[in-house]
Amino acid sequence: MEFRIADTFTDSLAKLTGEEQKAVKTAAFDLQLNPAQPSLQFHKLDKAKDPNFWSIRVGRDIRLIVHRAGPSLLLCYVHHHDQAYQWAERRRLETHPKTGAAQLVEIRERIQEVPVIKFADGPRVITRARIDLSKPRVFGYTSDDTLLAYGVPPEWLDAVRGATEDNLLEIVEHLPGEAAEALLNLAIGIKPPRPEPAPEGTNPFDHPDALRRFRVMKNVEELALALDYPWERWAVFLHPAQRQLVQKDFKGAARVAGSAGTGKTIVALHRAFHLARTNPDARVLLTTFSEPLAKTLDAKRRLLLQGEPRLGERIEVHSMGSIGHRLFELTVGKPQIASRDTVALLLQDAAHAIEGNKFSLQFLMTEWEQVVDARQLDTWEEYRDVTRLVRKTRLKEAQRAILWTIFEGCAVGVEGRGVTP
Repeated sequence: MEFRIADTFTDSLAKLTGEEQKAVKTAAFDLQLNPAQPSLQFHKLDKAKDPNFWSIRVGRDIRLIVHRAGPSLLLCYVHHHDQAYQWAERRRLETHPKTGAAQLVEIRERIQEVPVIKFADGPRVITRARIDLSKPRVFGYTSDDTLLAYGVPPEWLDAVRGATEDNLLEIVEHLPGEAAEALLNLAIGIKPPRPEPAPEGTNPFDHPDALRRFRVMKNVEELALALDYPWERWAVFLHPAQRQLVQKDFKGAARVAGSAGTGKTIVALHRAFHLARTNPDARVLLTTFSEPLAKTLDAKRRLLLQGEPRLGERIEVHSMGSIGHRLFELTVGKPQIASRDTVALLLQDAAHAIEGNKFSLQFLMTEWEQVVDARQLDTWEEYRDVTRLVRKTRLKEAQRAILWTIFEGCAVGVEGRGVTP
């Protein structure tokens, strides 16, 4: 029997109390040792859209949701009775028709146009709720074939194609990780390489995208380790194809490309360890453009150091920004960076000089921090054309023009003070 656990199971397990977790772990061990034993009390879920979802009673109110199909058994979710059943009723385990990866797909709630009755003086007036077509669609010109290639489930194609800047972040929260990451990259102008579909006949659980969320448990020892450690502990393990890249002897610089979620950052982390082990006198630096990603990788670095604590002294993980800050201090001196209060004062002064400006200081600060400064925009053309994905308020070109005049005034003020924003 192929016995697997999903990241949704370990995530939900962590939210239970200590006593509840112990009971669930006992049930999981019993299930792996003998899934046919009567004490497990399998119950068919009548309302589930996936006919292979079953629940297992764990104590008085805890229910373990499993997916059972042929020789495969997958631990999917665990919670109190009502929450567990609701979770299962809104999901299906599917093999993506384009990528070939196994996915737990959330069933999309379809909102249809319905009559809205309004009572007024005189006859009854019946109108209909309509979709707002005034806002541009982020993926309005993206083909279904492209969206499918990035792992978007077929039943979510309409929702994705109808996404605007206002609701894109909400939509991607319901999608599998590889699809969500690819869409966010596409929305800001980064086109990830389209992954190669899995060869016909490939086990959908062996797909790189599936390996990020499903783990095979070969024995009780592996299951015990999976239940005692957070999912991040398993995320640092390598697929054989990834291990080849880690250990390959490159003759010079190399570039590893892959779709979102295929494990490029984990390969880079293991590569740093491989270089440190094979070059005992070397120090290895692993950098990223993102400070949060650098912190995440550093946490995974510490997980990999078990049994080799001295190796960690020669491997550092930092963002490019922090490395630049450190090098600047070593070669030039402490950088003079404008404080947030200074930027706010300069924005306020610049805004007062613009007749007809109606933007609040709070809006100006967040627009500056999340768009202009974050993207290092230097020209009007760059600001005019930038996709403001992180901002909820849409801006017309005339509004952007007013804002850019304010931002230019702020930039001049910053330079006049001999500091950088």
